[in-house]
Amino acid sequence: MCGDVDEEAGELEELLFARFLAHARALLEPQAHAPAAAPDDPAAYMDKLFADALSRCARDGTEAGADKAYLRLTSQPLVFARLAGLLAGHLALEQDPLRKVIEALMQGYAEAARADHDHGHDHDHGHDHDHGHHH
Repeated sequence: MCGDVDEEAGELEELLFARFLAHARALLEPQAHAPAAAPDDPAAYMDKLFADALSRCARDGTEAGADKAYLRLTSQPLVFARLAGLLAGHLALEQDPLRKVIEALMQGYAEAARADHDHGHDHDHGHDHDHGHHH
């Protein structure tokens, strides 16, 4: 019985990491084929930095092996939150760095939920909004 619980937890962790990996790959795919942006474009810089960090997270989890991939994933947000706090702590207070960090955090959280909704099915279930792709 105890082994069943451990096995189910392991299966859930594998599914959660696979979900992350699929979402990461979907986000990285357009970046791989995007034309080079102007080096002084702040949005392009942020997109590239995000893609680099996401790629590293996915690679580190994959290289950790199936039994450790989810554990690696659980530590990554803590590292990036610490880094975000450190960087934001060096910005001028009138720029409201904490608010910007929290807004970016919530945007990422919403993107993960939206990815599940957008790609978690491949059928039309009769509602009025589109999913950003054609069925």
